[in-house]
Amino acid sequence: MSIPVRTSVNITVRSAAKINLHLGVGAPRDDGFHPLTTVYQAVGLCDDLTATLPGEQDAPWDLRLRVADYIDPGAVPVDDDNIVARAATLLAAHHGVPVRGHIDVDKAIPVAGGLAGGSADAAAALVALDRLWDARTSDDDLLTLAAELGSDVPFALIGGTALGTGRGELVTPLPDGGTWWWVLVPSRDGLATPDVYRHFDKLFPDAPAVPPPADELLDAVASGDPVRLARLLRNDLQEPALDLRPDLGVLLERGESEGALRGIISGSGPTCAFLCESSDHARDLAGALMRHGRTVVLVANGAVAGAHLVENLHG
Repeated sequence: MSIPVRTSVNITVRSAAKINLHLGVGAPRDDGFHPLTTVYQAVGLCDDLTATLPGEQDAPWDLRLRVADYIDPGAVPVDDDNIVARAATLLAAHHGVPVRGHIDVDKAIPVAGGLAGGSADAAAALVALDRLWDARTSDDDLLTLAAELGSDVPFALIGGTALGTGRGELVTPLPDGGTWWWVLVPSRDGLATPDVYRHFDKLFPDAPAVPPPADELLDAVASGDPVRLARLLRNDLQEPALDLRPDLGVLLERGESEGALRGIISGSGPTCAFLCESSDHARDLAGALMRHGRTVVLVANGAVAGAHLVENLHG
């Protein structure tokens, strides 16, 4: 396969943050991964990735980053360690072609926040570069490559609301009867996912081999009732995250005292996610939290689409 020489094509792909409505964690497997039963929901806090083929005189690969003012740009590498670069290398190897592209990532999803921002960028890179290179990768192959990059990347491709099993990489879309409104409060200080899992193992040395199921929550999602869903939200990583960061517990209590249906740590944290009854309720809660000194409070709805093309300009 050869890459077509086209220098006037911009392809922009948008990919969303995720919240875990249910995150059941089992004891570590022999390979070191924890088995999970999780329910993902993609929410309208998104990163945009734009890919352009370089000209003949340009460097073959370039990765640039722009971040929202609440994100530390130094927290995201722009070298080969970036998951976007790894996604490009993996896709190119799959098709036997060289890595080529100028990539601009506009980040709004907090880094190390439990919202799978890196996974979202990886999914966006797979979709954008597949289009840019006219590679025509099958959906099954894209999902396989995504799983090699990280447990949350397959869901970032699919979006919506979905059940995740295995280590989270086996994804099944779910019926979702609601429009869900969330208030998200990120933290400048991230929490490393491996640290939270290690603390989970310390706190729960007798964790079951099979993680707890999410059957009741699936029914609540299908019903579209936010009050019902709020009662069933579950995150087995919340206790270790709060043990590492007690300030997050104070924030969860504040959000619920201000009227949130429920507050929960998103993934491994430290972002706190508050479920609300409506868009007006979410805006009111966001305002209350800002009056209590929270400088960054984000409102997002779900469920939204996975990684998808938003611009494809041919000059």
